[in-house]
Amino acid sequence: MNRIFNSRRHRCLVRMSVFLIVAALIAGIAGCVLTQYDLTISSTEGGEVTTPGEGTFAYHEGTVVNLVAEADEGYQFVNWTGNVSAIVDVNAASTNITMNGHYSITANFAIAIEIWDWYDLDAVRDNLGGRYILMNDLDSTIAGYEDLASPEGNEGMGWQPIGVWRDGFTGSFDGRGYEIRDLYINRPDEDDVGLFFGLYDGGVIKDVCIVNATVTGDDGVGGLVGLNMGIVSNSYFSGNVTGGGWYIGGLVGLNEGTVSNSYYGGSVTGSNHHYHVGGLVGGNEGTVTNSYSAGNVTGGGYVGGLVGHNAGTVSDSYATGSVSGNSSVGGLVGGNGHADVCNSYSIGSVTGSSNVGGLVGLNYDSTISNSFWDIETSGQADSDGGIGKNTTEMQDLATFSGAGWDIIAVANPGVRNPSYIWNIVYDETYPFLSWQPV
Repeated sequence: MNRIFNSRRHRCLVRMSVFLIVAALIAGIAGCVLTQYDLTISSTEGGEVTTPGEGTFAYHEGTVVNLVAEADEGYQFVNWTGNVSAIVDVNAASTNITMNGHYSITANFAIAIEIWDWYDLDAVRDNLGGRYILMNDLDSTIAGYEDLASPEGNEGMGWQPIGVWRDGFTGSFDGRGYEIRDLYINRPDEDDVGLFFGLYDGGVIKDVCIVNATVTGDDGVGGLVGLNMGIVSNSYFSGNVTGGGWYIGGLVGLNEGTVSNSYYGGSVTGSNHHYHVGGLVGGNEGTVTNSYSAGNVTGGGYVGGLVGHNAGTVSDSYATGSVSGNSSVGGLVGGNGHADVCNSYSIGSVTGSSNVGGLVGLNYDSTISNSFWDIETSGQADSDGGIGKNTTEMQDLATFSGAGWDIIAVANPGVRNPSYIWNIVYDETYPFLSWQPV
């Protein structure tokens, strides 16, 4: 009788155990179900969202979704609107969004004014808030060059920069990768000189390529923009920039906005008794990122291969040109005050009289992190910040990956891996930016 009772009790315990195990498994599975959120995407007239498309899509929480908007011919992407707090850059046609909730977003497009010749370009000054797209290369053979942008134009002064004091460009200008060649500006007594006088808040210039240009001014001289308070991206300048005063840069004279994915190649010359002369930017009070300078720089004080004087942020950038000046001379940055420099390097030769450094000439109340210079090619064993390495170490992936750089080795200099900010050919090249043209 006891055996029967014990047997029944055993079966009951087994059944109860199985029930509890199954219940626990169900609860565990239910707890592992990922939360899903909807992303609803639409667009205005003039373009479409090609990635991931338009409509409603479901994603797990935390998913990073790439967004790509493409404008139709004659239109230009403006921005993303709606639930945009999780979008990295609402002004970029190619960006991403992190799914932490239900979002509904719209890609906005607008009709753009087409630029076909130098007369069209000159007319931009009549509507400084307009949206413009360049339709072809501009050079000395295109209508309007002799009158507006040649050494004989405007009584020998050449191109008149677009915009005037207190009335800078606030619209958008998309160069679409076309080249503006043979630009000539000779205005040594004028300030804020460049293709554009000034880019003000809300203004955007992108994909503008200025080639074989000569630009001369006094204070605030840049090949593309004299004074930038907006956004400059994916642009470059090759040629000569000369200034007689302060804030002289290959691309931008004084930057109070953002300069990204841009570069300079040529020579920048400032007077021996003035300050803030840089290969890409003369004076930076904003952000310079993912950019480089291959130009040679000469000036008085605060002279740098990339930035003359930095009072903002410089990140993921480099300089390769030679730098010479009197005081506060650096391969990357001449003077660095109340500023940040990170994940950057320089390799150009550096010469000067006082406060001379391979990476930074003079650094005060600032942070310099994970940044390097080549002690062999620069001719400088010291720097007021940064880490000096020999050439072999500067071409070693471990130097940079060990410092936390977003970098990967590629097979040869003609290969790019855009999944990383930096690429390097192991034991053959210095790091280069993955967006750089081959």
